[in-house]
Amino acid sequence: MEKVIKVKYFTDKIDKLEYIGEKSDWIDLRASEDIELKKGEFKLIPLGVAIKLPKGYEAHIVPRSSTYKNFGIIQTNGIGIVDNSYCGNNDMWRMPVIALRDTKVCINDRICQFRIFETQPKLIFEEVKRLDDIDRGGFGSTGKC
Repeated sequence: MEKVIKVKYFTDKIDKLEYIGEKSDWIDLRASEDIELKKGEFKLIPLGVAIKLPKGYEAHIVPRSSTYKNFGIIQTNGIGIVDNSYCGNNDMWRMPVIALRDTKVCINDRICQFRIFETQPKLIFEEVKRLDDIDRGGFGSTGKC
């Protein structure tokens, strides 16, 4: 089922949003300004879009697989979550990064990607004294002989 999503572009210098070819349901996001970073420096890279997500959905923003190789930056929070309340006229999406080497990101460079997911349903937590399922061996035990 298709959903219509309103997108505001803050510049005409970046390509419009589109799916990554025929091979993925992720959508590339691009730097909307030239950004220079020194090793160890933190910046919020503007992505040039504000998006009105449908009610009950959130966006997950992650680096592209080539982002570190091409730019020497990593996303500081691992994954960015944008909920559907972040949809005002000036709520431009940004990517928080730290540089692991001196680098430059140019306007329209593809640096991250996103897709939307349904938000988690409301959960009710029931406290119990015991969980009756079989123990798997504790944290880090998968794959051990």
